[in-house]
Amino acid sequence: MKTKIIDKLKTLEKEKNIEILFAIESGSRSWGFASPDSDYDIRFIYKHPVDWYLSPWEKRDTIEFMTEDDLDGSGWDLKKTFHLLNKSNVPLLEHLFSHIFYIKNDTFLEKMIPLAKEAFSPVAVVFHYLSISKKYLELCNKDEVKLKDYFYCLRTTLASKWVVEKGTFPPVIFHEMLDLLPENIFDKVQFLLNVKSENGEKYFHAQDWELFEYLKSEIESLSEKAKTLKAGNLDKSKAEKIFVELLKS
Repeated sequence: MKTKIIDKLKTLEKEKNIEILFAIESGSRSWGFASPDSDYDIRFIYKHPVDWYLSPWEKRDTIEFMTEDDLDGSGWDLKKTFHLLNKSNVPLLEHLFSHIFYIKNDTFLEKMIPLAKEAFSPVAVVFHYLSISKKYLELCNKDEVKLKDYFYCLRTTLASKWVVEKGTFPPVIFHEMLDLLPENIFDKVQFLLNVKSENGEKYFHAQDWELFEYLKSEIESLSEKAKTLKAGNLDKSKAEKIFVELLKS
């Protein structure tokens, strides 16, 4: 499948006259709790030739595709990427700290990772994650729950907890955050991870109210703590210089 994905991206470069600087796997496969029927969420960052950026008119700055064999692709133009970086955009930060690469430009990452760490805004990131946690907790408030929804809630809640307690951007890999759980909840999550790995995306599982109440309590506590967190502080002049360097390289 990796070869097929890379071939698709190379074809896209020729069709759109772009250079893809970076392409990764996102979603449940990247997080480490994919189901057997999970699709492939391909996310990428690209640039056009320099002249493309000299137009006075707004141009489309995203590229999306969906193939018949479950390749879900979405990419951002380099200029849009910098705008998102300035906002400490969580999906972008997750992409930059990802670990499953299809295209990896080392120079691009060497320049972008320090900027990502500088732009990282604990308050913005936690409120983003908690908004997702609250949405999925509501979906899980019933006797039978879609296991996929439970893991979306778990991941974003633990990511929020990581930021609050450690002050850094959370790991993309879900398993690396499990030490934040109390032992009884850890055991439940490990069991459910095995269940999810053996069942499809639409699988429903009997509610575990102890787990539900743990998540509810954590989300309420983290929502209060989030109010005291600091914002990011990206040096726009430095970022602009790096943008130009990447554009011309």
